[in-house]
Amino acid sequence: MKTDRERAAAHAGAPLATRLTWLTALRLLVLTILLVVAAATYLGGFTPGGFSSLVALTTVATAYGVAAVYAVFLRMKRALPSIAHAQLVTDQITWTALVYITGGASSGATSLYGLTCLTGAILLGLRGAAVAAVAGAGAYGLLCGGFMLQVLPVPTDQPFDAYLTQWSAMRYTIFVNLLAIVVVTLLASYLAERLRTTGGRLAQATARAEQAERLAMLGRLAAGLAHEIRNPLGSIAGSIELLRTGGTLSAEDRQLCEIIERETQRLNELVGDMLDLSRPRAPAMEPMDLVATIHDVVMLAGRSGRGGDVTVRYEGPKVSVVRADPAQLRQVVWNLVRNAVQASSAGAEVVIALSREASDRQVLEVRDHGRGIPSEARERLFDAFFTTRSHGIGIGLAVVKRILDDHQFSVEVESQEGQGTTFRVLLPSHAVHLDMDTSEPLPVSERLPRSRAVL
Repeated sequence: MKTDRERAAAHAGAPLATRLTWLTALRLLVLTILLVVAAATYLGGFTPGGFSSLVALTTVATAYGVAAVYAVFLRMKRALPSIAHAQLVTDQITWTALVYITGGASSGATSLYGLTCLTGAILLGLRGAAVAAVAGAGAYGLLCGGFMLQVLPVPTDQPFDAYLTQWSAMRYTIFVNLLAIVVVTLLASYLAERLRTTGGRLAQATARAEQAERLAMLGRLAAGLAHEIRNPLGSIAGSIELLRTGGTLSAEDRQLCEIIERETQRLNELVGDMLDLSRPRAPAMEPMDLVATIHDVVMLAGRSGRGGDVTVRYEGPKVSVVRADPAQLRQVVWNLVRNAVQASSAGAEVVIALSREASDRQVLEVRDHGRGIPSEARERLFDAFFTTRSHGIGIGLAVVKRILDDHQFSVEVESQEGQGTTFRVLLPSHAVHLDMDTSEPLPVSERLPRSRAVL
C-alpha cells in the first residue's frame, strides 16, 4: 500500500517514458529546423557534394536513425534511465557536428549544449544535467583540441579565417563556453528540483483535497444514517432492559439479552463517533481539571462491556488544570483509552499517565501492551475510516486528531509490534494553569482505584 508521500512522488511529473517520447520528437524537430537555418545562413544552401552539406545531412539521418532505435526501447519500457543518458550524450555529439560546420569553437551553436543540460535536468534531475554537461564539455573540448592539434581539418567549403585553430586565440572562447555549460547545468538542476518538489506538493495537496471531499460526502451520509439508526437503537435497548428485568426469562435468555445490550451499546458509540466526525464544533475553551476528566473516563471504562478483562490505571498528580473544551478533551481521553483497551488482551493493563516536562508542557500518555501497530499503517492511523482491526470502522482516532488540531495540541505515537503502543498528547505551556497544577504524583494508596473494564 502506497503512502501519501509515495503517491505524491508518483504524480510529481509525467512517467519517464512519456517525457522521453515527447523530448525525442521535440529534439528531432529542433535539429531539423536548426540545420535548415544553418544551411541557409552558413552554407548558402545545401550544395550537392559539399563537405558541410554532407556532414549536415549525415547528422540529420543519423539522429533520425538513433531516434528510431530509442523508440523501440521506449515501446518496451526497459532500461529507461539508460536510454535517457544515451539520448543526452547523442544530443551533445549531434550539436558538436553542428558546431563543427558553423564556425568551430566560436560558433553560436555552442549554446545548444546548455539546451541539452536543461533537458537532462527535466528528465533525471541533477544526475541527468551532470551527464549532459560532461558529455557536452567533453565533445566541445575534443573538437577544439582537434583544431589545435590539426587532427581535425577546417571544412573545405568554409572560410578558414572564420575558425580559431590556435590556443591563444580560442582559450577565452573555450573558457566562456565551458563556464556557460556549468552555469546552465546548475541553474537547470536547481529549477528542475524546485519544480519537481512543488509538483509533488501540489499533487499531494490535490490528493488530500480530493480525499477531504470524499470524506465530507461520506460524513454527510454518515450523519444522516446516524440519526436514523440512533432512534431504533434506543428502542431496542429499552425493550431489552425491560425483558431482562422482567423476571420471566431463563438464565440463557438473560445472557442473550446481555449480548444484545452490549452490541447495542457498541453500535450507539459508533453512531456517536460518526456524528462527532461529521459535525465538527469549535472548542469552547475554559479552565478544566484534566485529572477529574481522566477519573471519569477510568470509571466509565470500568463499567463498559467490551469483551476482555482489562485493568485501567491512572498515574500522575492530584490536580492539573488546563485550558480546553471539557467535553471535547474528555472525548479525546475516552477514545484513546477505548482504543487501548480494544488493542489489549484479557488480563492486560492500560495506563493513563500525566506529567509535566521541563518546558512546563503537559504530557498525557495512554499506554497499552497490545499487539502494536504495523509500521506501514502508522502514517494513516488518524485517517477517517482507516482501521487495523477486523471490527470497527476507524473513526475514533480521526475524531481525536480533529479535536487536538482544533485545540492546537499535538499527538505522537510510539509503537512496537508485539509490545504495545503509546499515544502521547502534548499540551503546550500556554494551555496549562501552573498555579493550580500540583506536580507531585499521588502515593500508590491514594491513586484512583483500579477499574476492571470488561471490554
